[in-house]
Amino acid sequence: MNEVKLFLGPQHPGMHGNYSVHMYVDGDIIKKARPTPGFLHRGFEKLMERRLWMGNLALIPRICVVEPDINEMVYAQGIETLANIEVPEKAHWIRMLILEMARLAIHVMGLGFIGGPTGMYTITYWAIAQRDLILDLFEEITGARIYHMYIVPGGVRKQLPVGILEKISKLLDELEEKVPEYKDLALKHPIIHKRIKDNIMLPADVVWELGVTGIGMRSAIGKEYDLRKVQPYARYDQVEFDVPTANYSDGLTRMNIKYKEIFQSIRILRQVIEKMPKEGEVRTRISTGSALRWTVPAGMVYSAIESSRGEYGYFIVSDGKEMPYRIAVRGASFPQGLLGIEKYLVGHRIDDASLWMDTMGVCSPEIDR
Repeated sequence: MNEVKLFLGPQHPGMHGNYSVHMYVDGDIIKKARPTPGFLHRGFEKLMERRLWMGNLALIPRICVVEPDINEMVYAQGIETLANIEVPEKAHWIRMLILEMARLAIHVMGLGFIGGPTGMYTITYWAIAQRDLILDLFEEITGARIYHMYIVPGGVRKQLPVGILEKISKLLDELEEKVPEYKDLALKHPIIHKRIKDNIMLPADVVWELGVTGIGMRSAIGKEYDLRKVQPYARYDQVEFDVPTANYSDGLTRMNIKYKEIFQSIRILRQVIEKMPKEGEVRTRISTGSALRWTVPAGMVYSAIESSRGEYGYFIVSDGKEMPYRIAVRGASFPQGLLGIEKYLVGHRIDDASLWMDTMGVCSPEIDR
């Protein structure tokens, strides 16, 4: 055997591009794989323990750059539980609006980015253009395109801009018209079928062994386990949506489920727009003094929500002081992005490595956190 060491990445500071996999190969077959994250954002857990509670709001979105709002939500939820803060009704609906828009953005991008490792760049260009339209709305709502810092303890930072719900509705109409073309171009294309159909498997026994949640789990065992359903937060118990599942988890099946989830998010957003209170506060005042010197009562809590990749949570410990005593991040892509690569990427071809990262939705800062 003539074993050679190759390096996959890092190429670019976005999504899985800041992640390196050291591959030992024989010919084009991977014999050993060692993931090396941390080429961009890393060490978040300790960084959070050295910053004020409110100061962390600028740090936490970077734990997953392409879906930053989930970090804001789990952090805010945890603090609200410890400090017994009641969130205004309208803020619950705005939070759902933000989270589902973020889910749309990452699923659209996830569908498009399958074009990179398969040579189908047209779908990539389409997806980036469509995602930019979503980011335009985020910019109008929050003042920022990527790191929004909009969901905060006690609610959201400010009221929605006048007329933004109409603009979101118009974008949803455009997505419903455009996204089916993604399926024709990508998910039905013979080249992509050749690359990911019956390939990059994640069988049920592997799901249980690694602790995979989200699409990875739902595509393998057919179980409708989604925290928005089984442990509702915000006002997810007041909207109707389905949880797509399957019983065969190859790369193509996972991509098809991402495609279906786009339409479920559109369905949720339409209900949010219809049911959101027209009036009301969007944030509960939590401090009479300086917000930067605010303290959280002593205690511990595990806060979790459903990200696009599965269960995403923070275990937060407070000792009653101005900084968190301990924060541990449960990154949704940790199992398949670290343990899965080391154990199950072996035996695949070199060109399957990037497809593993794409179809599993690996977000590397969640791993080296």
